[in-house]
Amino acid sequence: MPKKLSTPLIIVNFKTYLEATGKKAVELAKKAEKVSLETGVSIGVAPQFTDIAAVASATDTPVFAQHVDPIAPGSYTGHVLADAVKEAGAVGTLINHSERRLKLSDIDAIIRVACEKNLVSVVCANNQTVSAAAAALNPDAISIEPPELIGTGIAVSRAKPEVVLDTVKLVREINQKVTVLCGAGISRGEDVAAALRLGAQGVLVASGVVKAKDPYRVLREFAEAAKIQEKQSLEG
Repeated sequence: MPKKLSTPLIIVNFKTYLEATGKKAVELAKKAEKVSLETGVSIGVAPQFTDIAAVASATDTPVFAQHVDPIAPGSYTGHVLADAVKEAGAVGTLINHSERRLKLSDIDAIIRVACEKNLVSVVCANNQTVSAAAAALNPDAISIEPPELIGTGIAVSRAKPEVVLDTVKLVREINQKVTVLCGAGISRGEDVAAALRLGAQGVLVASGVVKAKDPYRVLREFAEAAKIQEKQSLEG
């Protein structure tokens, strides 16, 4: 991963929320950057395509695209080119988010394209089996996200800890190098700590930060919880 990305890692998906669109996307990315500098915890953001360049130029926060297509430059009107998001300033991309599902063959092709373009690939998976299949494709990271918990405020690390445990075990059996993240319903620092205790190396979050009354405070809580848990794990 790029120097700015390390574990524990927090990635904030801006989705298409108005709270993180246009100028507000830049403002939120600056808050993420501030928290990262204050705590030493790596934080990345995934704004909408139209905001990648603005966020990347206004902050040092690592920027991810929310998706790229498995295409080469050419006649692909309406598609998202990996070269274009990289040129705009992205260091990586999400792949197969539950709101942008893909076939396994397309996931494979996008991982390959991302690797060729030196973009960090973060594959989202809805269950343990998909996570294991994705691990075999050699992405940089996998985020386990049961779709029924996304946006609920009920963290998978609390509601379904066995999903995280089983995912980590399966992925590690297949690919020791891949970073395992945990998503869906992350809304408190304890959710982040719980994810790390279960073997995850970070979290992928969205509404818990983007739609919070005080995103800075929430991100600071997440980062501090991650830092404390990491220290305890190292000491233990």
